[in-house]
Amino acid sequence: MDNAIKILLVDDKKENLLSLQVILADRGYQFVEATSGKDALRILLKNQDFAIILMDVQMPLMDGFETAELIRQSDKLKNVPIIFLTANMNTNEYIFKGYQSGAVDYMIKPLSPEILQAKVTIFTELFRKSQELKKREEEARAMNEIILKTNAELALQNTAIAKHAEELRKKNMELDAFTYISSHDLQEPLRKIQTFTNIILSNEYPNLSENGKIKFDRILYATNRMRELINSLLTFSRATLVDRKFESVDLSTIIKDVKEALHENLLEKKAVIVTDFHDKATIIPFQFIQLMENLIHNAIKFSQKELPLQITIKSRLVHGFDLQIEKLAADVNYCHITFGDNGIGFEPQHNEKIFGVFQRLHGKDLYEGTGIGLAIVKKIVDNHNGYIDAVGEPMKGVTFNIYIPY
Repeated sequence: MDNAIKILLVDDKKENLLSLQVILADRGYQFVEATSGKDALRILLKNQDFAIILMDVQMPLMDGFETAELIRQSDKLKNVPIIFLTANMNTNEYIFKGYQSGAVDYMIKPLSPEILQAKVTIFTELFRKSQELKKREEEARAMNEIILKTNAELALQNTAIAKHAEELRKKNMELDAFTYISSHDLQEPLRKIQTFTNIILSNEYPNLSENGKIKFDRILYATNRMRELINSLLTFSRATLVDRKFESVDLSTIIKDVKEALHENLLEKKAVIVTDFHDKATIIPFQFIQLMENLIHNAIKFSQKELPLQITIKSRLVHGFDLQIEKLAADVNYCHITFGDNGIGFEPQHNEKIFGVFQRLHGKDLYEGTGIGLAIVKKIVDNHNGYIDAVGEPMKGVTFNIYIPY
């Protein structure tokens, strides 16, 4: 009965209260009886969740009109509908007084069971819908509070993440600056070492013993490797420190410049470069030249000896939503550049590893290099707010996928 709709019955005569309950029986209502206006007010002070009040007008000490007026003075009770039940409400003045005191309707005794049932049904249904609406409002309010609390927590987390990201960005810039300065400063002592080794090579090398020549050759090799490493570190650090000036560029002009710069290397490998570009790309031109040079150098270095090198470079415009890549925005268009070769490839588990600094998937005795080339490629893509991945397969080559905001 806790969820039953409650109706307050107010009449000084017990038989009338019983009659009302008989008429409204079998409808699941919970009836509360009051035998006077004072008794009704006492009940209403303790319980305000009545769907309707059925009240007799003629009662001793406090009649129905006075009781209704007192009920209407309470903010919590003023919206509870009151129907007066009386045998004397037969003049306009009397009816007006009933409405003025706060009633929403009246019925003249003897009561028509059908009409009373219909009127009570209307008001109880209104009450039921009102209660459902209140419940939904409370649920919505509670949900809104949860959302507000969650949003506040997310805002704090995002602030902390942004702060951490900014600190990390500054530290990375400091590290890149340190790398640049350190690499730059290392050039001077290395230059002196190479100067003196060149003097020895020109003047003293023939006088060295065979063992001495072997050791001296190792010194020359080591200094050249150091020079390559320092230059690579400088290039890597410059990729971050440089100003980002974007231009809309036809990628075919980039490839043309790179092919001219690497003409001898490509000729030696009998390399063929096939291109298919759609639309221009918004890029930092000189950095993209470096990116393409590094990728082509990588393809040349890891080409198969028995096969002519085949490089395919394509571009097309794609929408971020269609890519379903977590690191790319769904509402942004991207220039998707693919760079593929038919080289020696690598095992699929190394897809992410190849972009790390000093990472090598093949022995340095077989393949020379500093292990920084692809790290520079990734840093350049990062500078373009883009994304790069690689898919390799042993002896079937590598495909690099580059996504640059359009």
